Amino acid sequence: MTAAPEGHERAAPARGGVVTVLGGTGFLGRRVVRHLLDHGFAVRAASRRPERVASLFGPGDARPEALRTDVHDEPSVAAALDGAQGVVNAISLYVESGGRETFRAVHIEAAAAVARLAREAGAERLVHVSGIGADPDSSSGYIGARGLGEAAVRRAFPEATIVRPAVVFGPDDAFLTTLARLLRALPVHPMFGRGRTRLQPVHVADVAEAITRILEDAPGTIRPCYEFGGARVYTYADLLRTVAGGIGVRARLVPVPFALWEALARMAEFLPGAPLTRNQVALMRRHNVASGSLPGLQDLGIRPTAVEDVLPALTGGSGRARR
Repeated sequence: MTAAPEGHERAAPARGGVVTVLGGTGFLGRRVVRHLLDHGFAVRAASRRPERVASLFGPGDARPEALRTDVHDEPSVAAALDGAQGVVNAISLYVESGGRETFRAVHIEAAAAVARLAREAGAERLVHVSGIGADPDSSSGYIGARGLGEAAVRRAFPEATIVRPAVVFGPDDAFLTTLARLLRALPVHPMFGRGRTRLQPVHVADVAEAITRILEDAPGTIRPCYEFGGARVYTYADLLRTVAGGIGVRARLVPVPFALWEALARMAEFLPGAPLTRNQVALMRRHNVASGSLPGLQDLGIRPTAVEDVLPALTGGSGRARR
């Protein structure tokens, strides 16, 4: 990836200034919207389904302006960015579905277009959400597109801040809640390989707060790239045991070779909804932890939330999940 400057010259959006969040009704995006509102920003939630905003915010909540925006349609993106002081691109695609919904179209071409349009609109800050492990040289379509997308964003908006979260968990996620459901339902749980892949899950509220603090901090204090990892590093097997303990079931874990997972994924990709893809298998081959060489949550004054602290609420037990 092209090296970024050590400091940023652009000012932070003023409190009360407009911030546009692309993907503003998604799993991460809607939390970013909420945290920005809590910090006093005026927020535009831009997505293809702006009608979802009504169900995401209660009657007494501050609400964003909801805009219908298609990241593949530049005029609609330009309209969403018009007059915005800050921009967050929280759009992500994990499973390709043909047509325009490909990794290249979303993570490279659309990401570059958003960055270019943000610069042309005079935005003061751009935060681009990528992921730990993004690698332009990867043979995985998803991982490679993430890495190439970062470079494309840098070319279009050199002062952009790249944030790379580890796997994100929280209410209604597709990660811990899915693991809990499978552990409850299956007599044995198949693992990716021997379960030795290391993971550092990070809470969605922590990532949202971090992005908000990046947008409001003074020039020169924000770094070009952050990695956001959670409170603890687990092996995949240890994480499964932790989730199983949290829901009161016994974890019966069975190692399954990655070669078999790849064969299953190749067949599953032809099924509706693609329940398993080769890109997902490729992700589970790689450790998903912060490198330690880039700033993280602690550098923004955020103490990472532990999986164990919110597991009961996430999996249907007692407790209250952070929003």
